[in-house]
Amino acid sequence: MSVYGYVFFVMGLLCGALSIGTSLPEAWSTLAKGGVALFAVLFTVSLVVGRRIKFDPILR
Repeated sequence: MSVYGYVFFVMGLLCGALSIGTSLPEAWSTLAKGGVALFAVLFTVSLVVGRRIKFDPILR
């Protein structure tokens, strides 16, 4: 996994822990949940770009 993949994974975990583990004001809670979604998408993109997920175009 690339360095970007690790960074996005850790940031997603931190945002998830922050949104679940603490009581935040509504604006910060929404921002933390949005951060989880954003970092999950960026993590997936970094895996695809890094070719860690291989797509088989021929379905067997």
